[in-house]
Amino acid sequence: MKEKYAIGVDIGGTTTKFGTVDRKGRILEQDRMSSNNHDAVEDFIEELHSKLSPMIKNVGGVGNITGIGMGAPNANYYRGTIEYAPNLKWKGIIPIADLIYKKFGLVTKLTNDANAAAMGEMMYGCTKNIKHFITITLGTGVGSGIVIDGKIVLGHDGFAGELGHTIIRPGGRLHKSTGMHGSLESYASATGVRDTAIELLTKFPEEHSLLRDYSINELTSETVFQCAMQGDKVANEIFEFTGQILGESLANFVMFSSPEVIVLFGGLTKAGNLLMNPTKKHMEANLLPIFQNKVRLIFSELKESDAAILGASALVWE
Repeated sequence: MKEKYAIGVDIGGTTTKFGTVDRKGRILEQDRMSSNNHDAVEDFIEELHSKLSPMIKNVGGVGNITGIGMGAPNANYYRGTIEYAPNLKWKGIIPIADLIYKKFGLVTKLTNDANAAAMGEMMYGCTKNIKHFITITLGTGVGSGIVIDGKIVLGHDGFAGELGHTIIRPGGRLHKSTGMHGSLESYASATGVRDTAIELLTKFPEEHSLLRDYSINELTSETVFQCAMQGDKVANEIFEFTGQILGESLANFVMFSSPEVIVLFGGLTKAGNLLMNPTKKHMEANLLPIFQNKVRLIFSELKESDAAILGASALVWE
């Protein structure tokens, strides 16, 4: 039998990444394009087709492709639609899986980007053979994928598992995109770390900090990390606070689904133990005894630049 390959496509707010993947999780070829250069989704698909066609030819043609898996914001797995995505040009409900199928002639499956990350971990990553786990992606926002009994939790409408938008501080910090107050994403994302830095520097103007060497526009989660590694007190307090918020949230999630593992993924995890130690401490401190010291909290082992493509491709393996 000829070896089969999958295509993984990750539609991000600014960039779409795609590539051909074998069953062992090796990406044979990959490329990227802008997500927002096209006013019409049909033009986006046309460019995607022109870039993927040579890759498909290089693995022996359409007959050797098992399907196209896609991760996208506000994606509905059941309907194959992207619905009212705030960071994409195409407004309303876009039947993208059907449009892709008609263009490529390949089975096409769609899920949201965080669920795709969970699928990638389950097939290629550190949760192989684990049937109960949660993935938390800590990037510009906070995404999540919940796996129970080896299946992604989708809910009745395909939108279950938005843990980043759960309210962890009622009446707390404004989340500008949603208008909600006190959501996990407004604190435990890269954006949230920056906002915490601005708040602390403003609240304690007399406190010396290396962070004051940066303008407001230069402050990022990366600069906070760099200052923390130099022993800066305020920068370390920022990660302690971020870990507290995240840990308290994870305790709630543990008592909801009793996972064996929680996998942290995304740019913010580059902070390593600066984030992991307070997160673990506050998670355990807020768990009932029957849940304590049972859940492994780990960082993903997937290469960040490849994970989106791998996760999407995992949707179409049988």
